[in-house]
Amino acid sequence: MSITNNKQRTIGKEVSLTGVGLHTGSNVTIKFLPASENHGYAFKRVDLEGEPIIPADANLVVNTQRGTNLEKNGVKIQTSEHVLAALVGLEIDNVLIELNAAEPPIMDGSSKFFVEVLEKAGIVEQDAIRDEYIVKEVISFKDDKTGSEITIIPSDEYQVMTMVDFGTKVLGTQNATLDKLSDFKAEISNARTFSFLHELEMLLENGLIKGGDLNNAIVYVDKEISEATMLKLEKAFNKKKLSVKANGILDNLTLHQPNEAARHKLLDVIGDLALIGTRIRGKIIANKPGHYVNNQFAKKLAQIIKLEKRNYVPKYDLSLPPLMDIHKIMDMLPHRPPFLLIDRIIELSDEHVVGMKNVTMNEPFFTGHFPGAPVMPGVLQVEAMAQTGGILVLSTVPDPENYLTLFMKIDKVKFKRQVLPGDTLIFHCSLITPIRRGICHMQAYAYANDKLVSEAELMAQIVKRT
Repeated sequence: MSITNNKQRTIGKEVSLTGVGLHTGSNVTIKFLPASENHGYAFKRVDLEGEPIIPADANLVVNTQRGTNLEKNGVKIQTSEHVLAALVGLEIDNVLIELNAAEPPIMDGSSKFFVEVLEKAGIVEQDAIRDEYIVKEVISFKDDKTGSEITIIPSDEYQVMTMVDFGTKVLGTQNATLDKLSDFKAEISNARTFSFLHELEMLLENGLIKGGDLNNAIVYVDKEISEATMLKLEKAFNKKKLSVKANGILDNLTLHQPNEAARHKLLDVIGDLALIGTRIRGKIIANKPGHYVNNQFAKKLAQIIKLEKRNYVPKYDLSLPPLMDIHKIMDMLPHRPPFLLIDRIIELSDEHVVGMKNVTMNEPFFTGHFPGAPVMPGVLQVEAMAQTGGILVLSTVPDPENYLTLFMKIDKVKFKRQVLPGDTLIFHCSLITPIRRGICHMQAYAYANDKLVSEAELMAQIVKRT
């Protein structure tokens, strides 16, 4: 797990679109609202009692037939992928998506209209740093039944390549590539959804795609059309006359690009993988992707990220001279033994600090804290993390010796393992938000023996000594 210098982003104001749902045919309004840092993407059903919120989470996917469908506590969101692809493609991190129905409007079957309205809202940089998972090894998922496979390999940025082959002459084999997210709007966002004639007939028979027409779905004719079928399609699409053009597409729809189908599959991959909930730095290679394989891969990668984040232990060379020894620490911090709980500062930047403590049997707290089986008190681990963070906040003033660092809040404290005499504790504190008016909001971790032993969110403020 690695943190980039990129800041999180949201939109500048509320914007909305109205259209029909592809499968329901119902009129629906979608609103995009600015959201706070670390909010991510979430859908809100304003048409239901209590206006329930459904996070954009791969683990909430319950169905991948004709779209990626989420459900939480019986509340559903259908075909989420085109909306989510637009957000990822514009590198927007935090948005609340309000819907007055289960399904976003299909618009023209692409992400184009969502991109346009989000750009009208304006994109605003936030203070918090963006989390990004950096891929260091090959990770893949294969659906043996269909042969669909998604692989991610290391890359300097998020890239996607899709390869499509449905075994039909009318579509053939197509590839599409996105080398950088900044190209999404121009190269991918207007690629429309598509269907084959045999699928279309089945969907119509089952009462689906009520909102479909020939302006929001490319229909590839992969079989002979009987006169009866043609009449049925004309009635369904409210057209006086339909025909199959030379390129094998129903009616007179003009493709935006020869490989529009592959580009739309790439769009779907981006939207479906948004459900991982973390930005990715790596190259996706998707062979015959579909919503099912996309979601299975998203769940697998999300679990890997969760485990790596939980088990991540930074490595430091403790044989090197420290950035600050005990004397320099005492020049900055007001604490003194026995309540000075850090021995060295190893790293210090504008956004993070790393400290160290050697825990010995001679620690005064062992005299009364289980002397027969000495264990370092958890509250003192938190205090040591806070003192390490104090170095970070005090380093922002020219005269740190004239300030005190005081706790304002402690949150989400977890103790994972015992800390015993002989352990070397490493404390890593990083800013959750920039320091403002002397207030520091940090995520702090303590490690020993290549294991996470405790963690906490800390908020402290420096105040002038009186």
